[in-house]
Amino acid sequence: MPLPEVCVCYVLRESGGRTEVLLGRKKHGLGAGNYVGLGGKLEPGESAVDAAVREVEEESGLVVAAVDLESRGRLTYLFPHREAWSQVSNVFVVRTFAGSPGPSDELDPEWFALEDVPLAEMWDDARRWLPGVLAGGTVRRTYVFGDDLATVVDEANHVA
Repeated sequence: MPLPEVCVCYVLRESGGRTEVLLGRKKHGLGAGNYVGLGGKLEPGESAVDAAVREVEEESGLVVAAVDLESRGRLTYLFPHREAWSQVSNVFVVRTFAGSPGPSDELDPEWFALEDVPLAEMWDDARRWLPGVLAGGTVRRTYVFGDDLATVVDEANHVA
């Protein structure tokens, strides 16, 4: 049975001569308390691109166009100790948007300079791939989380 699919989108902007990324502190649910990119579950029949456009608007109020999304890869997350959390994440970056970010029921958005991304306050896997993606790279990896449901215990350079 295939794993559920989700999407995550990192909104980038230039400000004061530096690149910034929009992250949000998750208010509840999976990953509550962590900083995360904007995103969530794909709805039935929805593509990852369409889901990313919808989720960015729902979670931040920003409007992005599907044509402006840059696909940066896929991540597989395996939780052997809580299999319902296992999922495949489609990763996007977008640099063009309309509006100003505001809080939602899901998260409180905040801009960070790329050198100040709070990796210690994100999911454990983020430090392993996010800086490269934000610098223009791509990722295809599988992360296996331990029984604490927070720590990566295995990593593979391919998607399961």
